[in-house]
Amino acid sequence: MTQPAQFTISDLAREFDLTTRAIRFYEDMGLLQPQRTGPGGRSRVYSARDRTRLKLTLRAKRLGLSLTEAREIIDMYDSPRDTGPQLKKFLLVLAAHRKALEEQMADLVANLDEVKTHEREARALLAKADKSPVKG
Repeated sequence: MTQPAQFTISDLAREFDLTTRAIRFYEDMGLLQPQRTGPGGRSRVYSARDRTRLKLTLRAKRLGLSLTEAREIIDMYDSPRDTGPQLKKFLLVLAAHRKALEEQMADLVANLDEVKTHEREARALLAKADKSPVKG
């Protein structure tokens, strides 16, 4: 089954399980560029290109990239077909993101270790308190 060449904002919202407000936000960020139709240009008509850009934007978000990073990478795909610069930029962004995630992971592991230490100490103190004779 082929995809239609044009989509309404409701079509995209339904397909990608988004609110129309989120789609308008992506439009404000320059990620989508629908044509305006109807009285006063109030209706938005999204192209297959916009649908693909939305799909790539959501994928970038799942990877944890900022919308600015997503736009930079996606915009490169609109350039000539030499994919070398696009892939190099993508690898740089991914490497920076991976480094940030690894740093966050290290911080989380250190925090978790500290929580475990405090739990052990609190359990030891509780066990000691439970064994002491009751004064009365």
